[in-house]
This record gives sequence, C-alpha cells and structure tokens, in this order.
Amino acid sequence: MTERVGAFKITPNEFVVFSQFLEKNCGILLAAHKQYLVQSRLGKIMHENSLDNLISLVQQLETPAGHQLKDKVIDAMTTNETLWFRDIHPYDILKNKLLPEIRKKKSRQKIRLWSAACSTGQEPYSMSMIIDEYKRANPGFSLLGEEIIATDISSSVLQQARSGEYEMLALGRGLEKERLQKYFTANNNGSWTINPDIKSRIRFQSINLLGQYSGLGQFDIIFCRNVMIYFSSEVKREILRKMHKQLTPGGYLLLGASESLAGLADCYKMIHCRPGIIYQAI
Repeated sequence: MTERVGAFKITPNEFVVFSQFLEKNCGILLAAHKQYLVQSRLGKIMHENSLDNLISLVQQLETPAGHQLKDKVIDAMTTNETLWFRDIHPYDILKNKLLPEIRKKKSRQKIRLWSAACSTGQEPYSMSMIIDEYKRANPGFSLLGEEIIATDISSSVLQQARSGEYEMLALGRGLEKERLQKYFTANNNGSWTINPDIKSRIRFQSINLLGQYSGLGQFDIIFCRNVMIYFSSEVKREILRKMHKQLTPGGYLLLGASESLAGLADCYKMIHCRPGIIYQAI
C-alpha cells in the first residue's frame, strides 16, 4: 500500500520542538496526544516544501526568509470553528443591556467594539446586525456612528471575512432565514454576500493576541470568545490584562460560554445577566 501524499511521521522530540514554536508564536497549547492533528493539518505544507520532519520545518520557519511559511503554518494550526450568533446570549446582552447603557453614556460619541479572533467574520457581522436591529428600534441612536474592529491572526480567514461572501452551508450554521433575507444578497453561483450597510461599520485587521494592540485604540465592548481555551493560564491573564487597557472605563468584556476569568479581580468585575455572564472593566 502506498503512503498518502503529505503523510509524515513525528517523533516525540519533534512534537515537543514544534509545540514550543507554536506556543511561542501564537500562544496555542498542543496536548501531547495531538500529534494526529499536526499530521493532518501540516501534511500538505510539508509536502509542498519538500520537508519530511518537524525539526527541519521549525528551522526553516525561524529563518528571515520563513515569514510566509510561518503564516501558512500558523494559519493551518489555528482552529477556525465559528457560527452566526454563537450561543445567542451575548448578542441578546449586547442588544438589550450594553447598547442601551452605552447610548445613554455616549449619546453623541462613536461606539467602538472589538471582535478579537474573528475567524471568517461571522461574529463581527452578527454584532453589526444586532446594532442595525437596535438602531431600527431606537431611532437617533449613536449620532456619530459605530465601529467594529475585527481581528485575527490568520490571513486566509481575514480574506474570507473581508469578502463577506458565504456558501449556504456556512450560512445555515446559526443564521435565521429572516436575517438571511434581510441582510444578504443572493449571488448567481449560489452563495450570498453580506449587505454593504452591515459591512461598512466593520474594519478587518491582522493581529496576534500575543503582540501589542494599543494602536487599536479604546473600545466600549470587546468580544473575545472561544479563543482563550487554547492558551495557558499565564498567557490568558496577560492577554486579558492588555485588553483591559483597551477598554474605556466601565467597558465590557464578553468571553465564551466555557471561559472564565481567574486572578484578574483588580481588572474586571463579574456581572450576571441571567442568562450569561459578562465582565466590566474597573
């Protein structure tokens, strides 16, 4: 039986070296039993670059000329699982609590939101739809507009997000038919494109959460959902402290349903929304 194209073997030492590289460059922790994941996601890249082991790959990634290859590897190893209106509670909280509260506090200022680790765009576009629905129900809301900064480390998912075009299979994951008809336009090839008014308030940008993002400015609301689970406790605390600096006084942080804060009582206070939990900057 012939070995499939792109298949390669991984020794325990090679796996440790690659895992250390991945954690250092994007924060992702690989469990010891995840060798199969590395093999399945990097097989094609290894084959295309005539590499047969992870040590050679890491050596190439750490050279000055390895920048593009590094982007491809990190892109391949980044989990880009996402849904429209994922877990729904955060979006209900955004519409029913956060936007009304911020409207009172900043009635004549631009409202800024950040979708961190936005993947292929479902989260920021969902946020923009919620803002549209709230504005339609509350004329005169935020006279100076709203801005959503959507960031991700993966260049390929950002390209998809910027296009605003989705196949029906992707649209069926959490998007109600009513919102599809209201906020998307059908294309001849069977795909659908997000409407310009929903897209116009979003700016997509490449950001590594391990780096610095003070240049993004201050935000009233940060969605950082379902990404912290991939980081160590130390890296998680570091990122959330940096995000605290990007929040306006009293601004809000929303995490994933299975995520929580630990050791950051000096930065955030927990607020029970029943259902759902959010964190307010202090």
